[in-house]
Amino acid sequence: MTLIARTHARGVETLTLDSPHNRNALSAALLEELASSLADCAKDGEVRAVVLTHTGNTFSAGADLKDPPDPEALVELLRQIVALGKPVLARVTGHVRAGGLGLLAACDIAAASTASTFAFTEVRIGVAPAVISLTLLPRTDPRALARHYLTGERFDAAEAARIGLVTAAGDDVDAVLEPILDGLRRAAPEALAETKRLLTARVLETFDRDAADLTALSARLFAAPHAREGMTAFLERRDPSWVV
Repeated sequence: MTLIARTHARGVETLTLDSPHNRNALSAALLEELASSLADCAKDGEVRAVVLTHTGNTFSAGADLKDPPDPEALVELLRQIVALGKPVLARVTGHVRAGGLGLLAACDIAAASTASTFAFTEVRIGVAPAVISLTLLPRTDPRALARHYLTGERFDAAEAARIGLVTAAGDDVDAVLEPILDGLRRAAPEALAETKRLLTARVLETFDRDAADLTALSARLFAAPHAREGMTAFLERRDPSWVV
């Protein structure tokens, strides 16, 4: 089963997360296929930019709790997006949760429809947004991120744009992206690569410094009793035992 659909138009390769049975959750299989598609884009001289989008009403529901990916694999995928020598854009017309927000923050530019919603739900299932902090902490407003990390509240596209999680939001996400893609098509590929390298240098420094510690933290939390209770409660559609 193919989990990533691919189309190409005028130098822009669109990679569509297409795993509707689990709301595009980040399973090991999806991560592997997305990484392979991105590697193909990196080698293809006809690809000027990559757009990452989704089928259904969810960009990504976060880690697949029935088949959680290896934290190291997620780190490598996020780094691959950040380090890719071509701009990567996110096109969001639905909901984004937990690990999906790390994917969003790894992209150079993100556009969302006003119907989109966002939430860091990790604390509500007994874990923490560990690995995805590699892309989120360097790029997102720290005071706002503290609130959303700690509470797991749902927030809208206007708030996502205000805090730097997305670049722009609008009723028609394709209208938002149109001038951005036009600008990328007018730019020299070599100049785009060097400019992206300038923009991502500090993010990649965060990977070099913190990736090992955050990977270990993620693995430890997912193996803890409170995480097992939180994930079981989520799958059983009930409150976990700590809710007061």
